[in-house]
Amino acid sequence: MTVEKSPLIQTARRCGIVGAGGAGFPMYKKLKRPVDRFILNAAECEPLLHKDKELLKAFPQEIVNGIVSVMEAVGAREGIIAVKYKYTDVIQRLSACLPSSIRIHKLGDFYPAGDEFILVYEVTGAAIRPRQLPPDVNVLVQNVESILNLSRAKPVTTKYLTIAGAVADPVTVQVPIGMSFRETIDLAGGVTVRDAIVLSGGVMMGRLQEDLSTPITKTTGGLIVLPRDHPVAIRYLRDQNTINRIGRSACDQCSFCTELCPRYLLGHPIEPHKAMRTLGFVDDHLGQLLGTEFCCECNLCTMYSCPEELDPKNVCVCGKNIVRKSDVRWTPPAQPRDPHPLIRDRKIPVSNLMRKLGLKMFNNTGPLVADIPQPCRVEIPLSQHIGAPTQPTVKPGDRVRVGDVIGEIPAGQLGCPVHASIEGIVQSVDHCVRIER
Repeated sequence: MTVEKSPLIQTARRCGIVGAGGAGFPMYKKLKRPVDRFILNAAECEPLLHKDKELLKAFPQEIVNGIVSVMEAVGAREGIIAVKYKYTDVIQRLSACLPSSIRIHKLGDFYPAGDEFILVYEVTGAAIRPRQLPPDVNVLVQNVESILNLSRAKPVTTKYLTIAGAVADPVTVQVPIGMSFRETIDLAGGVTVRDAIVLSGGVMMGRLQEDLSTPITKTTGGLIVLPRDHPVAIRYLRDQNTINRIGRSACDQCSFCTELCPRYLLGHPIEPHKAMRTLGFVDDHLGQLLGTEFCCECNLCTMYSCPEELDPKNVCVCGKNIVRKSDVRWTPPAQPRDPHPLIRDRKIPVSNLMRKLGLKMFNNTGPLVADIPQPCRVEIPLSQHIGAPTQPTVKPGDRVRVGDVIGEIPAGQLGCPVHASIEGIVQSVDHCVRIER
């Protein structure tokens, strides 16, 4: 049997399984390359998020079954579950159902332990070079929810996520894809402050979202509610002109942003302090920005490292776009740079990060709630993943059931189908498919 026709690959493609905690890369594509090791990324280092830990605690056997299936498909001789050492109850439950081919790696409680490149280095000691990916060092990495979806082998119609911050009762919930942020936040008892903003995905790598009618997608990792006057909210509410003006006036090139950058420490040519120079200190803007293509956008430089509370991460992201539009690219040296000798000593404890960000005021829990809410209406985006957007396969007036395909990928293009998450009648179709019961 060819790899392309592997039953597991077909299941991943048919069920629309994508990376549930990041950009949404289709899983079936990752399963096509043989590797020696499989790592389950259960680091979950974003402050206030608890989804992965809760899933491991609730469904250990299903997740282990999914790991075994992936290992067989890619030919991995070893499976590794990377989870924080402090989750002793999770480790105990997992240990009871592990085969001899799978072991647990206890991670420290630091940020960003969940970055794929950092995780691979922590677990295997292998440094992924610039422009490489985990399979280039014979490793496949997947997150917890994606493996749970694969184990269940059903169309992805729901999403697990933590709701935290300024809410009455922080929880982890399973909701239909297409349910609104507003309805989802209500499951945590609602917002407890008068004027709030929402970060979709987390405090560090999330996106500011003020429109609470926005739908939950396959990649929504969490909803963090913050008062509008909270220091983190203020940072996210700054516009680009303000970011650049403050950066020009205050950056003293201390280079703390670079010295604590996880990818720089790994040996990558990302140096945020050089990107900051382009706000007004050098003529060779492009030359100072070339390394920004290797920024993982962990936001540590902005939210923790900079003593002036500037925004190097935002400047690096803008730099990426400038480099992409140019015809100049970073050229690798003949001898790759090894990881920094202090890489293991410059880890940022999550407790310190939470204190620095003013998050200690919030209840840092997120127990999994069993009941799945049943909204009367959903808006399911046709594009929820890396690759081509799906093409609608339904029209207004069609009746659909849970799991029916409502959007399919054009033949030969990268992507995954999307499915109806509630039973009802299709009301409209454009960039979203709107369904009402």
